[in-house]
Amino acid sequence: MYSINEVADICNLSPHTIRYYDKEGLLPFISRSKNGNRQFSETSLDLVKLICCLKNTGMPIKEIKQYIDLCMQGPETSKQRKKIMKVHRQNTLKQLDDLKKILTS
Repeated sequence: MYSINEVADICNLSPHTIRYYDKEGLLPFISRSKNGNRQFSETSLDLVKLICCLKNTGMPIKEIKQYIDLCMQGPETSKQRKKIMKVHRQNTLKQLDDLKKILTS
């Protein structure tokens, strides 16, 4: 199990940012110790890394929450999750194309 500080170091985030993500409902998969401290398993660490990746590529918190909520519902939501990722990929590629046009003009 990882502590919030360990996850923060691994993901290059502040503990405050992780607490914010938790408050926004992005971390329903984490558990709490008897003292109430957040505990992260290897799987939950991977999900935090995914959240960071999506955030770094411009996905809004609201959409990340929707994606994580679908993940928590299980494999029956895989088609919906795939659609979210496909749309996000298209948006990201369009942003890259727009940036290339700006840089070459």
